[in-house]
Amino acid sequence: MNASRGNTVTEFVLLSFPCSREVQMLLCLLFSVSYILTLMGNGAIVCAVKVDHRLRTPMYLLLANFSFLEICYINTTVPNMLANFLSESKTISFTACFLQFYFFFSLGTAETFLLPLMAFDRCLAICRPLRYPAIMNRRLCINLVVLCWVTAFLCYPVPIYFITQLPFCGPNTIDHFVCDPGPLLALSCIPAPGIELCYSLLSSLIIFITFLFILTSYTLVLRAVFRVPSGAGRRKAFSTCGSHLVVVSLFYGTIMVMYISPNSGNPAGTQKIVTLIYSSVTPLVNPLIYSLRNKDMKAALRKIQMCAKVSHN
Repeated sequence: MNASRGNTVTEFVLLSFPCSREVQMLLCLLFSVSYILTLMGNGAIVCAVKVDHRLRTPMYLLLANFSFLEICYINTTVPNMLANFLSESKTISFTACFLQFYFFFSLGTAETFLLPLMAFDRCLAICRPLRYPAIMNRRLCINLVVLCWVTAFLCYPVPIYFITQLPFCGPNTIDHFVCDPGPLLALSCIPAPGIELCYSLLSSLIIFITFLFILTSYTLVLRAVFRVPSGAGRRKAFSTCGSHLVVVSLFYGTIMVMYISPNSGNPAGTQKIVTLIYSSVTPLVNPLIYSLRNKDMKAALRKIQMCAKVSHN
């Protein structure tokens, strides 16, 4: 263990996925490919919205922000995880660990705010189609997106500050691939039930309130859809909301397992797999979910592909 003269931990060891060197190299290769595909998929959506003037609507502006958020989100964990696969020491400094903690949870919170905003946008579009252009104009959309980002980054500085003030005198090994609050608090030399409770309550409130908002929005959407007399109209409405519902299910299903009851006794292996799903797998599949079910997005992506071929030639 590396420690200062005051017997205080100055760096942590992220065990990540302990296995043989050959398996770690294989995992590094797989996660590298997944990382590149995630960057390309989400980057393509951001570019498509920027390039195609038909996608300059609130729905696609929110989607572009969501894809940009996913790019930022995976960059808080995956590069360090890939470096750990290649490293013998697998260490991360005290400061870097808590910076990763802060950005990982702030960006995750921004996602829990953007998903309800996207549900609210669809709710307005389907339940109030005539008033929708006047209510959800570009200016309001941008203001709401900025509010989501700013609020998310203001949620965790105080809890994280108090965790950094706890004495960490050893051991310094975190059985995870990310600086997660559960393993970090377990390494503290003294119990901190107050900080643990405050952190758990904050996370649970954010998750439950935003999830209930999404449920309420889609309850109103379903009620409005079933009032539509034409079958084609109902199919169009369901198609518009289907992609978002799949993404919501993937994201909230996994974070509820992890953070609604962080002390529920989940084994370390389960924690890693669940965290891997919502931090790496979900950002990878989101572009596929949104692009495969959306004709306008597929047309915009084909347009970008054609432009790239022309410029290459």
